[in-house]
Amino acid sequence: MQNTIYFGDNLSILRSLPDASVDLIYIDPPFNTGHAQSRKSLKTVRDDEGDRVGFQGNAYKSITLGERFYQDQFDDYLGFLEPRLLEAYRVLKPHGTLYFHIDYREVHYCKILLDGIFGRPSFLNEIIWAYDYGARSKTKWPTKHDNILVYVKDPKKYTFNSDAIERIPYMAPGLVGKEKAERGKLPTDTWWHTIVATNGKEKTGYPTQKPLGILRRIIMASSNPGEVVLDFFGGSGTTAEACLELQRQFILVDNNPQSIQVMQKRFAGIDSINWVNCEEAGETK
Repeated sequence: MQNTIYFGDNLSILRSLPDASVDLIYIDPPFNTGHAQSRKSLKTVRDDEGDRVGFQGNAYKSITLGERFYQDQFDDYLGFLEPRLLEAYRVLKPHGTLYFHIDYREVHYCKILLDGIFGRPSFLNEIIWAYDYGARSKTKWPTKHDNILVYVKDPKKYTFNSDAIERIPYMAPGLVGKEKAERGKLPTDTWWHTIVATNGKEKTGYPTQKPLGILRRIIMASSNPGEVVLDFFGGSGTTAEACLELQRQFILVDNNPQSIQVMQKRFAGIDSINWVNCEEAGETK
């Protein structure tokens, strides 16, 4: 199978995939926040009239290079998700796993939907991805986490490579002894991991881009080299980036032209990716 990125409607593309053809699915669908998600790309330049002071007291100003966005509002969110999740279940191999990335607004409803599709015994984990960045509300507890629901197709036989997962430091290494402290421990179902830094090398400028470290951990734990990973809300292409690094095959889908532009820039010069434009029955340009 060749690594493939599709530009088109993910439901029709999912329906074209064979039964039991992928080993792992990770999706980060729109969170149904009710408004457009956007991210501006900025460039800072020297300007004596600028409104910012930087290195050695020099004045700077910021120039907006562009803005990427997508609409995140559905009148019937579960009605939008259900046919796509039914197809996800169909294309998942018997030993396969689904990671469903969502937030606090919809996670409870989505779990009920997924319980109905996979069966409650197939629910493996709810992972809490916690971060500490951005504004802090003074009218409620600041919301600084996402939820990732993990379902396996067969609760008695699924892939989980605990030895392959990168270990993390003990919070109290003096309590566990030198050998354990040096080795570190397996992460729990609460993952402390920063978001993509504004000036970090991972940054693509795409709204809601997820950190490469989160995808690395998921792919290492729940797939093996050479297996196929599917992400049908491809976004900025972080799933593909992790797969290329970890020697997995991948299928990505997105219907946002800006997503495809970001991914084409991110993967420029990589010949092992097949770009398919389902809107024009040809390769994307």
